[in-house]
Amino acid sequence: MVHISINGKDVEVAEGTSILEAAKQQNIKIPSLCYNPDLPAWASCGICIVRLEGTAKMLRACSTKVYEGLKIVTHDPEITKARRTVLELILSNHPDDCLNCNRSGNCELQTLAAEFGLRDLRFKKMLKDQPTDDSYEEIVLDRNKCINCGRCVEVCQNMQNVWAMEYSGRGGKTLIGPVSGVTLKDSPCVKCGQCAAHCPTGAITTRNPLEKLFDYLADPNLTSAVQIAPSVRVALGEEFGLPQGTITTGKIYTALRMIGFKYIFDTNFAADLTIMEEGTELVSRLTKGGALPLFTSCCPGWVDYAEKNYHDLLPNLSTAKSPQQMQGAVTKTYWAEKVGVPADKIFSVSIMPCTAKAYEARRDDNMKSSGAQDVDMVFTTRELAAIIKMSGIDFANLAESEADNPIGPYSGAGTIFGVTGGVMEAAVRTAHALVTGKELGNVNYTPVRGLDAVKTAEVDLNGTKIRLAVVHQLGNVDAVVQEIRKA
Repeated sequence: MVHISINGKDVEVAEGTSILEAAKQQNIKIPSLCYNPDLPAWASCGICIVRLEGTAKMLRACSTKVYEGLKIVTHDPEITKARRTVLELILSNHPDDCLNCNRSGNCELQTLAAEFGLRDLRFKKMLKDQPTDDSYEEIVLDRNKCINCGRCVEVCQNMQNVWAMEYSGRGGKTLIGPVSGVTLKDSPCVKCGQCAAHCPTGAITTRNPLEKLFDYLADPNLTSAVQIAPSVRVALGEEFGLPQGTITTGKIYTALRMIGFKYIFDTNFAADLTIMEEGTELVSRLTKGGALPLFTSCCPGWVDYAEKNYHDLLPNLSTAKSPQQMQGAVTKTYWAEKVGVPADKIFSVSIMPCTAKAYEARRDDNMKSSGAQDVDMVFTTRELAAIIKMSGIDFANLAESEADNPIGPYSGAGTIFGVTGGVMEAAVRTAHALVTGKELGNVNYTPVRGLDAVKTAEVDLNGTKIRLAVVHQLGNVDAVVQEIRKA
């Protein structure tokens, strides 16, 4: 612990804490724009400047660590004026079409401009005048709204290890996007959507025509059915001010019915199908031969990444479809037969955590096992929040309800799909039950030294030792793959 002074108040904070975080701990808000807690601070925008007490020296709070005896001032007229000037300069290169931007109301730049009361700018507008990259159906890159904060580059390169986003040019001519000016479609992009999730403005957004959803729901010739992914039930609450980690499953079911969906299903049901398939496949590969280790195929971003980077390991991917696609197929085959509705008259929607799921739903004809497209539309958690707000629903105060039978209920094994590594753990638990006839106890994971966000474990499968590896974030996959290749 070190002793510092913030605005004349003596406080004690942990050594290595940034000034930004130290101030936050004292309920002092220092504005920031390029900073994101998921990513290392790189002090790009300069809005978070603070003053070293008794001097004219300014420090960038996001990237400066506290030290014993540090004394800082976070707010005074000169600091506020400097922050306003930075914002004005950013806005002088930014379009004024907030009303038509799908990030309006959820834009960090817009929020800061309102907080600083910016109405008139002192600087001449100098827009980038760059064409919009809409080469993907799922993600749109509008460089004219880019503020060069670099978040997308950091998350794409350092968190995901995809390297689809890069800086080009220098100074005021800096552009961010795929290298050499190619489109997203021709880049290494795997459509994970992390760039859009971390972009503070409307420069990178997911694209979904929400108006078409209501057109389809209002069509009397269509029977609507919707499924929700495991992680959505936890993430959605944050969009409505609920405490982080609040499980909102029953509220989501109720909201979807109010929006106009006739049947509500849960992707956890298909998660149970997936673990039965993957568990059985694991046992088959162990007893009858087949490519090992077995990689899950549930994440389309990971599958796309493997197809682009690990051609030799494609036989190791599970042959099972993802829960989304299994649910879509079951909805338009088994369930369609039960209710007597043709597959092409069922409007099948899924609510998923990432944009890669929208790509997966229409990637090839394997996603049309019912004879029609198994999943017609895919919305992300953020888009579901927008749909709920658009429908005038007070989500936080909704009563809870249940999913519809027979493809709504699910087990605890399906539930753990919502956490990293849940898919493979559930598959191994299923394989253990199939082989031994007994439930597997707690799996004791051990962090792997030198490999961030990688955990391993070993399970005894009737005398056969099964080793598991759980990897969090695509950026950590390569280290594990290289270890596998060495073995």
